[in-house]
Amino acid sequence: MIKRGFPYLSHRGEPASDETAQLEREGYAILRGLLTPAEVAELHDEIAQVFERDPPDERGKDRPPEDAQMFRYAMLNRSAAAQKVVAHPRLLAVIEPLLGEDCHVIANTAWRNPAGQPGSHGGQNWHIDAGPHIPLPDGVRWPADIPHPVFALGVHIYLMDCAIEDGPTGVIPGSHLSGKPPPYGRHLDDGLEYEGRGVTPFVVKAGDAGLFVSDIWHRRMPTRDGDHGRFFLQVHYGRRDIAQRIVTTAEANQLSPEAIARAQAGSERDRRVVGLHPAFFYDG
Repeated sequence: MIKRGFPYLSHRGEPASDETAQLEREGYAILRGLLTPAEVAELHDEIAQVFERDPPDERGKDRPPEDAQMFRYAMLNRSAAAQKVVAHPRLLAVIEPLLGEDCHVIANTAWRNPAGQPGSHGGQNWHIDAGPHIPLPDGVRWPADIPHPVFALGVHIYLMDCAIEDGPTGVIPGSHLSGKPPPYGRHLDDGLEYEGRGVTPFVVKAGDAGLFVSDIWHRRMPTRDGDHGRFFLQVHYGRRDIAQRIVTTAEANQLSPEAIARAQAGSERDRRVVGLHPAFFYDG
């Protein structure tokens, strides 16, 4: 675990919560009852209004309209309740020992999956959110006596109950230590394991929050009969050194109009090297 010193990061010796320790060790944790029923209702209503008021954001390449309809990005720009909840003290108390006291939101997307419509979003497959941040070659294991650093993590703040038939997010404990993405050819394998451990589903109530390290293997599990859909606010947090992805670089960048014009006239590498990246992990 870490803390921000003056000015550098340093080892944190102070105790942290059980959820923080579990995140570091297992790659995931669930905070039960993060929000009160009144807080859930407020956040639910504000985000539902955004879905009704604003058209889908055009971020996914060739995404079917029914899939695009399930997402609204940059929610802290659109909802005061969303902005408030990303700074929830109980939430920050869990993540700051892993990311530092100056960590920040790097992406903030609302998900509303209608019942019976799992969609074709990439989250249906086993995946990691960018990275792996420390790739390891075959045959190499992360040392058991060195805590694995966390560079980014995701949080799902649930606005309705999510049962097993609703296709909950599933994680494979310990897989964040693998230094690898999920094995190719097994992206829809419900029996996927890492070192003998299979999937743990996030079966939760409204007001709970599911947290997971970005490097953990995770996916939306298949829906079953009786699917009610899902509705949650997703927040990704990153270390201060990781750039925000709340909006795409085409919309928010640090370039002059002249520099953008020069980059647009060049190659794809010319654009990326100055920071004009296509929507990808976190922002797409």
